[in-house]
Amino acid sequence: MRRWLQRPKGSNWGDFGDDDRIGRLNLINAEKVLEGIREVKEGKTFCLSLPLDYPGGNALNINRNPPILRPLQRYGKVNFNCEMNQFDHEISDVMSDDLAILHLQYSTQWDAFAHVGTMFDLYKNGEEEAAYYNGFSARDSMIYPDCLEDTGLQNIKSQSTSSAIKLGIEHLAEHGLQGRAVMIDLAHHLGTERTNVGYEIIKDIIEKDQLKIGVGDILCLHTGYAEALLKMNKSPNIKVLNRTGAVLNGGDPKLLEWITDSGIAAIAADNYSVEEFPYSQRQSCCSALPLHQHCLFKLGIPLGELWYLSDLAKYLRTHHRSSFLLTAPPLRLTGAVGSPVTPIATV
Repeated sequence: MRRWLQRPKGSNWGDFGDDDRIGRLNLINAEKVLEGIREVKEGKTFCLSLPLDYPGGNALNINRNPPILRPLQRYGKVNFNCEMNQFDHEISDVMSDDLAILHLQYSTQWDAFAHVGTMFDLYKNGEEEAAYYNGFSARDSMIYPDCLEDTGLQNIKSQSTSSAIKLGIEHLAEHGLQGRAVMIDLAHHLGTERTNVGYEIIKDIIEKDQLKIGVGDILCLHTGYAEALLKMNKSPNIKVLNRTGAVLNGGDPKLLEWITDSGIAAIAADNYSVEEFPYSQRQSCCSALPLHQHCLFKLGIPLGELWYLSDLAKYLRTHHRSSFLLTAPPLRLTGAVGSPVTPIATV
């Protein structure tokens, strides 16, 4: 039996196969990777990640906290700067080994398709249920605990308690996320004040900068938000950040249509959620994250957030360029709904 009898308006469910789990990354084929490689002129690289202990604290999201690093043990001793001669007098090595407790979407990240779904009538029977990209229902694709004791940081046990078993981030990692990327420098054209960006603004910037955006390209949006965040030195000022940097207007139907028609494979931004969140023009029936719903749920377009793009954007503009090779695989962490990432741009 097919998982769904109807798909959302404007979605591409089934277009890449009934069991597809990588969405528009299917468009990043060998030729697209070669296109990206042909963008490399100097071999210069840019790290597009914030330090993973940024933003600092949990002011941006009360549910997400900075990484915790702890040393392991070795034979009952602290295994950090551990002098091995205490175990064997003939050994001169000094060893260190550690672990991390990591909120996967705390800092620079990719969203997996299981990060955002919606209530949808899959079987045309008038009954809505939690559903995700390509018609995977929560019933068949999500494992999660009923008990709060098995969530968060309290009572951490040695086994996992949740898994996106169909749409985990590992599928994006297995395909690889490398190809031609194009920078849209919103900060250059709009400044770094908060601006709600719809299709007309995007169209105007594309025309002014003579950008060439093709099927399978990865779109990078520079707003200046991450640069401002970095200067706050892990003490984010939310009032200032809420006035900083452009955000996409996820409720603009022309913008959503352009995303669909352009054939872009992924979108990454240096702001908190790519789009305005929560969406200020939301009605009671609608999504608080309409762009996420359109990209993750309908089209299978991964979204990257809190990337650091300022240095790259300045370089590209100085050298009259807009495209580059992007290498940005997520962690191959089975069942995760998001992943930290350290993207590298090569120009």
